[in-house]
Amino acid sequence: MSTPYPFTAIVGQDDLRLGLLLNAVSPAVGGVLVRGEKGTAKSTAVRALAALMPEVAVVPGCRFSCDPASPDPACPDGQHAEAAGVSRAARTVELPVGASEDRLVGALDIERALSEGVKAFEPGLLADAHRGILYVDEVNLLHDHLVDLLLDAAAMGASYVEREGVSVRHAARFLLVGTMNPEEGELRPQLLDRFGLTVEVAASRDTDERVEVVRRRLAYDDDPEGFAARWAEEESALRQRIADARALLPRVVLGDGVLRQIAATCAAFEVDGMRADIVMARTATALAAWAGREEVTADDVRQAALLALPHRRRRNPFDAPGLDEDKLDQTLDEAGPQDDHDDDDQPDPDPDGGGNDDGGGGGGVPPQADGDRTPPQGQGGEDGDTPSQAPEGTPDAPGRSTGAEQQPVASAEPFRTKMLSVPGLGEGAAGRRSRARTEHGRTTGARRPQGSLTKLHLAATVQAAAPHQRARGRAGRGLVVRRDDLRQATREGREGNLVLFVVDASGSMAARQRMSAVKGAVLSLLLDAYQRRDKVGLVTFRGKEAEVALPPTSSVDAAAARLESLPTGGRTPLAAGLLKAHDVLRVERLRDPSRRPLLVVVTDGRATGGPEPVALAGRAARLHRSEGAASVVVDCESGYVRLGLAGELARELGGTAVTLDELRADSIAGLVKDVTAAGRAA
Repeated sequence: MSTPYPFTAIVGQDDLRLGLLLNAVSPAVGGVLVRGEKGTAKSTAVRALAALMPEVAVVPGCRFSCDPASPDPACPDGQHAEAAGVSRAARTVELPVGASEDRLVGALDIERALSEGVKAFEPGLLADAHRGILYVDEVNLLHDHLVDLLLDAAAMGASYVEREGVSVRHAARFLLVGTMNPEEGELRPQLLDRFGLTVEVAASRDTDERVEVVRRRLAYDDDPEGFAARWAEEESALRQRIADARALLPRVVLGDGVLRQIAATCAAFEVDGMRADIVMARTATALAAWAGREEVTADDVRQAALLALPHRRRRNPFDAPGLDEDKLDQTLDEAGPQDDHDDDDQPDPDPDGGGNDDGGGGGGVPPQADGDRTPPQGQGGEDGDTPSQAPEGTPDAPGRSTGAEQQPVASAEPFRTKMLSVPGLGEGAAGRRSRARTEHGRTTGARRPQGSLTKLHLAATVQAAAPHQRARGRAGRGLVVRRDDLRQATREGREGNLVLFVVDASGSMAARQRMSAVKGAVLSLLLDAYQRRDKVGLVTFRGKEAEVALPPTSSVDAAAARLESLPTGGRTPLAAGLLKAHDVLRVERLRDPSRRPLLVVVTDGRATGGPEPVALAGRAARLHRSEGAASVVVDCESGYVRLGLAGELARELGGTAVTLDELRADSIAGLVKDVTAAGRAA
C-alpha cells in the first residue's frame, strides 16, 4: 500500500482543509463539495484525510462493518452474537464516474430470491464506505440517478436495494466528499443542496507559496516514507485534535440567540427549505468543538454561513456562488444578542490560533463573488457610451460598410421556452429532452437480459417459467425458475442531447435591441438545456468566417459567458456557419455516437459575402439534412417587411422554423414544438 501524502503538509487551501476536518469531527454536517480548477490538491487532501480518521471497531467477518457495541439488527449478514470487535483503519472508498447502479448499492440475486426465498446479496460501494469516507471525483459527471441514490443514502444513513418486491437494507453512514471542476458542468440545485458544505479552491498566485508546493511534492515523490516520517508529529497532533473535538461535540451548547442568528441569516439570503438552517447549526457546533469551546459564538455562525450557504443561493447555472459579506455581517449584528460585548474595540482573537501549522487552522474565508449575475443596464451603457450601430432593420447590402465591430450587447431577460425534442427513440445518456430507451422510466416490454439482470420484468419471467414446471419436477408451491426464464424489463424515459447553437452575429443582426432579444432567447435555450441535462456547443458566424466559440461541453454557464461577450458586425457567412457546425457534429458522432444532436440555428436567414452566398448556404443546409440531423431555426427577422428567409432555411435543413415570440412556452402557438426529422415533409 502506498504511503499517502500527509494532510498537514498541504500548503494553503485553508478552506478545503477546514471543510474536511469539520466533517471528520461531525459527519452529521453532511459532507463537503469541493469546487475548483484542476491541479489544486482536491484529491490529495481527501485521500490524506483518511489517515487522520480514528480507527473503527467492527464485527469480525461482517461485510457491512457493523459496530460490535451496537450492531445493526437488520444487517444482511444476520444478527451478530456478542463478540469482541476488531479494530481497523477507516476506509476511503472511491466511486468511479462510470460505476453502475449495482456497483454502488449492491446486487441482489433475483433467481435465488424467487426460487429459494434467499436474499443473496453482494454488497456495493455504499456498504464498503460505511463508517468511513466515500469520495466521488468529478461528481458533476456522475449519472443523475446514481447521485440521487448516493445522496439519499447519505441523508438517511441507510441503503435500500429493491428488486420487484424483494428488498435488502443495510446501514450506510459515511463522510461524503465530492469534487468537481465547474467548467465541465454544474450539479442540479436539488443535488447541490444535499451537500452540507461547499468550498471553492484555486491555485495560489503567490510565488513563494507555489515554490513551497513544488518543493514538498518533489520531496514526497523522491521518498514518500521519509517525507511522511518528517510530518508524523504534526499528523499525530492533528489526529488527536480530531478525537478531542469529537469527544467535546456532545457538550457544545447551541443557544437560542445563536439559533436566531442562523435562522435570520438563512431568511435574509432567501435560501430555499430548512436544510440550510440545520446544516449551519451543525457546522457552527462543529466549529466550536474544533476550537475547544463548549458554546457556539457569532464568529462560528459567520464561518458556518460562508461554508454552508453559497451553493444554496444559485437559482440557475448562470448565477455565481457566493455571499455578500457586508450583508452577512449586518444580518448577524441585527439578529445578535444586544447584551454581547458591543463596546469592545478590539476584534475577538481566532479561538484556534488561526492558520497554525498543524494543518487545522483553516477558517479562511472562501473566495466570494456576488451571488447574482447582473448584466449591464441600458442599451448604451451606464457611462453614456453609444457605440456606433446600424439603424434598426438595415439590410446587409454589399454597398454598405458593415465591417465595424460593435461592442457586445447585454442579453434580454431569459424566459421559459418550449421543449424542442429530437424525433424517434434514442439510446443516449439519461436526460430530460427526447424519448429514449433507458434504465429508468416507464416499462414498455421485456427481453432476455444482456449481461447481469438489473430490472426484472416479473410477469414476463413467470410466463417464461410456467410451461416448464411439470418437466422440472415442481412439487410444492414455489415456482421453479431457471436463469433462462429471467426477463429484463425494457423501459422508456428521456435522454439528454447535444444541442449545438449556430448564432448569427453579423451586421444584419447587429441592431442592439434585436441582438439583445436574440441573446436572451439563446440564454433561455441554454437554461432549458441545463435543466434537461444536455451537452451544449456554440458556433458563431460573422464577417468572413465562422468559429467554434465553445466546443460541446456540459458547462452551460461557460456557453452563457461566451454568449455575453459575443461581438457583432460584418457580413453574414451563413454557409460557413453551417459547415462549421457540420464539422463539430461529425467529430461528436465519433466521440459519443449514442448522443443524438439537435441543431439550433439562430438567424434572420440572410446570407451575404462571397460568390453565390445563398446557394452555398442551401447546399450546406442540405448536407445536414442528408445526414439526418434534427434541426430548428429561430427566426430573428423583425420589422414590417419580412422576407421569410429563415423559413426557407428551415425547409432546406428539413427542420422547423419558430419566431422569437413562438419560442416562449406561454405563447398561443402551443406548449410543445417537436423538431421535424430530416427527410420528413416540412
